Amino acid sequence: MAFLGATLALLIWLVFLLFVSVWKQIYSSWKLPPGPFPLPIVGNLLNLDIKNIPKSFEKLAEEYGPVFTVYVGPRRIVVLHGYKAVKEALLDRKNDFAGRADIPSFEDHDSNGIIFNNTETWRDTRRFGLTVLRDYGMGKQSNEERIQRESHFLIEALRKTNSQPFDPTFILGGGPLNVISDILFHHRLDYSDKQCQRLLHLYNENFFLLSSPWLQIYNNVGSFLRYLPGSHWTVMKNIAEAKQYVFERVKEHQELLDVNSPQDLTDCLLIQMEKDKKNQKNGFDLENVTVTVADLLFAGTETTSTSLRYGLLLLLKYPEVEAKLHEEIDQVIGPERLPSMKDKVNMPYMDAVVHEILRYINLVPSNLPHVMNQDIQFRGYSIPKGTTVYPTLSSIMLDKEEFPNPKQFDPGHFLNENGKFKYSDYFKAFSAGKRVCVGEGLARMELFLFLIVILQHFKLQPLVSPEKVDITPATIGFGTIPPVYKLRLLPRSEL
Repeated sequence: MAFLGATLALLIWLVFLLFVSVWKQIYSSWKLPPGPFPLPIVGNLLNLDIKNIPKSFEKLAEEYGPVFTVYVGPRRIVVLHGYKAVKEALLDRKNDFAGRADIPSFEDHDSNGIIFNNTETWRDTRRFGLTVLRDYGMGKQSNEERIQRESHFLIEALRKTNSQPFDPTFILGGGPLNVISDILFHHRLDYSDKQCQRLLHLYNENFFLLSSPWLQIYNNVGSFLRYLPGSHWTVMKNIAEAKQYVFERVKEHQELLDVNSPQDLTDCLLIQMEKDKKNQKNGFDLENVTVTVADLLFAGTETTSTSLRYGLLLLLKYPEVEAKLHEEIDQVIGPERLPSMKDKVNMPYMDAVVHEILRYINLVPSNLPHVMNQDIQFRGYSIPKGTTVYPTLSSIMLDKEEFPNPKQFDPGHFLNENGKFKYSDYFKAFSAGKRVCVGEGLARMELFLFLIVILQHFKLQPLVSPEKVDITPATIGFGTIPPVYKLRLLPRSEL
């Protein structure tokens, strides 16, 4: 009897706790945007396809509208879907939506650097970082010269494939890695160098794992799952290894620093660190310098590398697009001269293709998560402090009214009836507002120049017929990851 009594009391207590949990959810959600009813503990996980959360957001938006609430485990998320809602948040109310939500995989970066920092230092860090990047050529001629210089090494590495089938992942990655490395460290790595290959492997593996179903759950549930086995341990180990590489480079720079003659961005950050110490300002210290440089090295390498890789795959699928690009390159540049950004005005088709690649692949579909640092009212709803917000980029880049047949790769989305480049305000591949990608100018320049120089020298050849080329993403999560593939590069001079 005593055992039954104790069991009954336990059941009553569990039911009471369940009731309290549900009641708190309802009460706290009373003025929140609408959304599916969350279950205790798991939230709305049953309403989401963890293998393709952006697609789930699209379906929920059809039911609940452009602003809705979901729970992933205990985390409350407000999703902004569509051009008007995202623009209102990121541009019209950019200060309200400037916070960066916690991403457990990057917990060592969440108090420093540019990308994941949500402390009071992030604005100064970002502002100074942007200033220095501009000084070292962000979007200006010096970066064009860096890319042109690196183009020689990239083409030479591609020639060494000798028209044989190869996986382009790590060769294409070497170009962006060396461009950003020159900005950060005034140094480049040979494509076959073990350190170069190791960094590319770390970044490539992390971008894939961060987009896997398990990491989608982990980065929202976080501390509850930290001590379980899983691929989050691999991600954090890789982040730590890449950060250690950067720390060693920063220490080398610190030992050789000439405050009167900075050689690169790292030198500039170290000089600012000494100024902050002298003025007793809570700004740069060695950790913040390291994380800032690590952020820029990762973002400046992997996103551009993946975009290039996916871009070549799309050209394998659509050889008629490649043929038009060859024709434009031959007319404007010819077979020998290095391309420059001045050529852009005379190459509307290439400009349109670069934009369409970025639109179509939708590299970071849900955007990086924002967080509300204070209670706000938005479109008649209450969004409490601490709420994670996803201003989805996929909902803009795949807008049916702006881009007819948005799930079809078509450079015509960015061309007018006269064949001239057509700007679209819906193109937000690099996000917008206070948290817009700091490397947007560099990434655009790299994609334009690297794609031209590759197609100037080579014809792409798939290993199967174009209609059988699979362009389906390997996974969609943190990023949109292209499938692994091989191709041949046929020297155009021999055709």
